[in-house]
Amino acid sequence: MKKLIIHGGEYLLGTIHISGAKNSAVALVPASLLSDDEIIIDNIPNITDIDALDEILTYLGATIERIDSRMVIKSKNIENKEIPENISKKLRASYYFMGALLGKYKKVEMYFPGGCAIGKRPIDQHLKAFEALGAKIQIEGNKYRIEAQELIGNDIYLDCASVGATINAMLASVKAIGKTKIHNAAKEPEIVNVATLLNNMGAAIEGAGTSEISIQGVEKLGKSYIEVIPDRIEAGTYMILGALVGNPLTIDNMIPNHVESLISKLKEMGVQYELNQNSITIWHANEISPTHVTTAVYPGFPTDLQQPVTTLLAFSNGISKITETIYENRFQNVEYLNKMGANIKIIDDTLEIKGVPCLYGNTVKATDLRAGACLFLAGLKAHGTTEIENVEYVLRGYENIIQKLSQVGAKIELQEI
Repeated sequence: MKKLIIHGGEYLLGTIHISGAKNSAVALVPASLLSDDEIIIDNIPNITDIDALDEILTYLGATIERIDSRMVIKSKNIENKEIPENISKKLRASYYFMGALLGKYKKVEMYFPGGCAIGKRPIDQHLKAFEALGAKIQIEGNKYRIEAQELIGNDIYLDCASVGATINAMLASVKAIGKTKIHNAAKEPEIVNVATLLNNMGAAIEGAGTSEISIQGVEKLGKSYIEVIPDRIEAGTYMILGALVGNPLTIDNMIPNHVESLISKLKEMGVQYELNQNSITIWHANEISPTHVTTAVYPGFPTDLQQPVTTLLAFSNGISKITETIYENRFQNVEYLNKMGANIKIIDDTLEIKGVPCLYGNTVKATDLRAGACLFLAGLKAHGTTEIENVEYVLRGYENIIQKLSQVGAKIELQEI
């Protein structure tokens, strides 16, 4: 067990370099199994979610070499055996092994994936996609057995634009017989990144990044290289930090278009920033105007930035509202923000945030990854010392967080409990 100790109230000056996207990397790594040849993935973030995927790959018999931010995967000799619960539960993205192994072997057995407890996160749309391709599904308790004589291309109609289901549908259909169309596909940049890897391997995918993706099945996928796109959620988190305590703070190696919805909200709040081609410089705001944020699928405001932006709006000079439309259990951070002096009420799926002049350090608990991000932002702005327990959640998604924040002047340390 670890805890994060933050001595708050310091203005931060300098540059934070954004790492590869967690939500992209955790899909790219399982996707590599679709080829028997060497797959090289660059700009892999050094986070515990990648370590968990590495563990599953190694269990299956893949050869993995990690040098700095590069991962070289050779899976020619893997064994398609049951993935046990003790390793599948370490991260939700383990479900991408369903699509990859089904696509490669037409059979997969594994336990329901884990991840943050932020509400109902069913995989019914994933299973619907597999069934559309001809797979049969057996569920025994928490164990899934998915198998097909042949995978046959088909129209897949997703009931909601799910990122995970869209990617899993692509993984399962790239080697299917004939043509597959995914309707109501999610449009996130991470999906484009995965489709690029698959096309580099020899797949025939068109339309990634739009609501309809067409896939012509191929017999074989080969050697490939891909670079993980910059993490738009990490970038957004540190942009919010800049609005809180930047003196100024520059966020570089980012793609501004990927965080356009956040930039728009920062402008509404009166935050001063300077936007460049692949960076943004942000000054702390003396006054933050209240606003209303509603989460939505991309390109709308990301649910993954809902909790971090709550910290910023806790300091607004009025009443703000945040409506969460994606997950119903993503307000667990509110209890701890209020413990630090915030004034936030939960009304059904909406937060009513009455701004306060300051927050005060306290002992708080990260209940999930982005709740942890919300709390370390609060701790860096607050007066006094904040201790964040369960900080392992934060380490799942933010690479080298201590080093990055220390380099710009934060007084922050990781401590074993």
